[in-house]
Amino acid sequence: MTVATQKYPPAIFLMGPTASGKTRLAVSLFQTLPVELISVDSALVFKGMNIGTAKPDANTLAIAPHHLIDIRLPTQPYSAASFRADALRLMADITSRGKVPLLVGGTMLYFKTLESGLSELPEADQAIRATLDAEAAAVGWPAMHAKLAKVDPETAIRLRPNDMQRIQRALEVYRLTGKTMSQHYAEQESHAFPYHVLKVALIPSDRKVLHERIALRFKQMLEMGLREEVQALMKLYPELTISSTAMRCVGYRQVLEYLQGDFGIDDLCDRGIFATRQLAKRQLTWLRGMQDIQVIDCLAPDLDIQTFNIINQYIKLNT
Repeated sequence: MTVATQKYPPAIFLMGPTASGKTRLAVSLFQTLPVELISVDSALVFKGMNIGTAKPDANTLAIAPHHLIDIRLPTQPYSAASFRADALRLMADITSRGKVPLLVGGTMLYFKTLESGLSELPEADQAIRATLDAEAAAVGWPAMHAKLAKVDPETAIRLRPNDMQRIQRALEVYRLTGKTMSQHYAEQESHAFPYHVLKVALIPSDRKVLHERIALRFKQMLEMGLREEVQALMKLYPELTISSTAMRCVGYRQVLEYLQGDFGIDDLCDRGIFATRQLAKRQLTWLRGMQDIQVIDCLAPDLDIQTFNIINQYIKLNT
């Protein structure tokens, strides 16, 4: 570990796929190091979505408070831009009090946006989105993905054929501006990120064990009442639909599809586990593409000690 050459204060990114043990580890670090925790999770921001997001319970949050949990209703929007603004404000406040911001989560786009800044993209256009939704209803999202591939192959190759939210956004941006999403990102100006960051990535040495954790956790979520949680949300917020940002979260979408009669109870668990494994795969792909990361095996028996030593040394050298 080398001393930071920049004058920027330190910050820590604790990243990893779902079910890699990030929350438990972050709580342990909070109890032993001069850090404050900021959640980097696009689902944990929503109130009332507790079981399916594996949200830390009240006792855990009392021991180790997390910023940016329960800050939006499920009907309210929250974007990477919103996260960046909130995170930078909180990080400045934490630093001013002599603590080190520790950002923990698995929403890799948020980490990237925080560090790299934002491209100049247009605001959402409801008329164009309605048109795209109508087209998708007629031909399906895989066909819309094929349309995107013709105009923006660079973006299309990163998206799954059923990733309706991102396919819609990429096509919307192209129709609004005449430029592809990849062109916008290429033209993005450099945004200075005023922190010297240690990036810690929890990556399993055995993917099979991670898959077993994911399967067990989703089964436990169903036993804890995930179906009832989604039913309660739909009753409390009748305007929620399968297209709502909150209901697109892994687990919630599958339960809502089940409640709508798209498939039976026997398929729900398998579909939820499969979707969560696909999420973990995407998260690991993001992590493997990142530079300057400190990789730690999340399955290591001495995970806590390894991580503590690395972060403790980093803090000592950079404060």
